[in-house]
Amino acid sequence: MTTRHLQGLLGAAVVSAGAILATTAAPTATAEPCPDAELVFARGSGEAPGVGGVGQSYVDALRAQLGARSLDVYPVNYAASTDFNNREVFAGSVIDGVRDAGDHVRATAANCPNTKIVLGGYSQGAIVAGFVTADRAPAGVPVSAVPQPLPADVADHVAAVTLFGNPSPQFLQQYDAPQLTIGANYVPKTLQLCAQGDTICDGTPGGQPTFAHATYGFNGMTNEAATYAVDRIAPVPAPAA
Repeated sequence: MTTRHLQGLLGAAVVSAGAILATTAAPTATAEPCPDAELVFARGSGEAPGVGGVGQSYVDALRAQLGARSLDVYPVNYAASTDFNNREVFAGSVIDGVRDAGDHVRATAANCPNTKIVLGGYSQGAIVAGFVTADRAPAGVPVSAVPQPLPADVADHVAAVTLFGNPSPQFLQQYDAPQLTIGANYVPKTLQLCAQGDTICDGTPGGQPTFAHATYGFNGMTNEAATYAVDRIAPVPAPAA
């Protein structure tokens, strides 16, 4: 993936979000080695390590809707860089995020096969999470430049993919950036949420960041995404008679 592509795709989309959203610390995982569900979430640019403001709102909504079922949270380990002028550093940040998230999903599927995985991200993190599902390198990008796609059987362990403020095809095109295509195994379980007035994701030609792009943590969409994800996680078994 070229650094020019990544800079254009992510730079304008998320530069304002880090200044608007409050940062949060990484959530504490539960003591159980294999939870009922696990959220793998990639924060937006400029947010402190952890899941970020939108991610924390989503964690809270998932916990509330899961009830007695346990939830672990894995914040994707990547820089979420805003160093747009250092193209090598910035491109490496994004690719590292895709690799780290994919590796963790593989490990959870292998070590905790009954755990339902929810993959998500906000803005730059939505691009990271989306590329994790891809079954091939984007057009024009060398296969050697990106991590290998997830094995097909791993998709069975992913209950839902939830993306907040994902840059639209029109937004990507104006920066000559590679289009994001969700992998075929994940399309039926993917929800992409775009706030009204968010010109990054709504298809507005030439759209630049607006305040709407930073509202996902409090506009109700994290609750909507949680309902979508929980509906796709197996319900709690009925108690024995």
